[in-house]
Amino acid sequence: MLNSNFPRHVAIIMDGNGRWAKKRAFPRALGHKQGGEAVRRTVQAAETLGLECLTLYAFSSENWKRDESEISDLMNLMRRFIEADLQDMIERKVRLKIIGDYKAFAPDIVDRLEDALERTKGGERTLAVALNYGAQQEIARAARLAAEEGEVTPETMDRHLYTSDLPPLDLLIRTSGEVRLSNFLLWQSAYAEMLFIDVLWPDFGEDHLREACEEFARRERRFGGR
Repeated sequence: MLNSNFPRHVAIIMDGNGRWAKKRAFPRALGHKQGGEAVRRTVQAAETLGLECLTLYAFSSENWKRDESEISDLMNLMRRFIEADLQDMIERKVRLKIIGDYKAFAPDIVDRLEDALERTKGGERTLAVALNYGAQQEIARAARLAAEEGEVTPETMDRHLYTSDLPPLDLLIRTSGEVRLSNFLLWQSAYAEMLFIDVLWPDFGEDHLREACEEFARRERRFGGR
């Protein structure tokens, strides 16, 4: 059962797959594969902890700059993940949501994603996956759409963000020890608590997520007040 002091919405910058592989003299592709296993563990942990929404930074709009072979590995991993995990998500009543311009991917991936979105739309909890996502681009898009409506305000901006139907972001976690947001949920993070941990993403699991939620519960959130 959800601890009332735990966050409702947790987002994670999943960082460290490459360094995990390099430390072990493994190919980067194996690091990404093990990162996929960490995704499975973390999605299950979110259910165990009673979180309402988990958002994962899977592929940024800047990731297209990587080597073609690595991009190909990531795309194939995405295909396999959808094939292997879709039925489990349906049975666990997890709603898949994509944030970002996922239609830039190969047509077969777009078709798989849209099938998964349709088949999980009745889920009670949300797994939001950021694909071809960049926060600056999201903010610019929201501002343009808000301007088309009339006045640009925080409220009209909120309505046009990819996350408009999600709970406010409570906690943002980044793994691997890096301390930056890397163009992720910049608007949504305005009053989110942040936690930067040294664990490489393929080693992340339920204990780490629980500890992060417990750390969140100990913090006093003031939202600009005293």
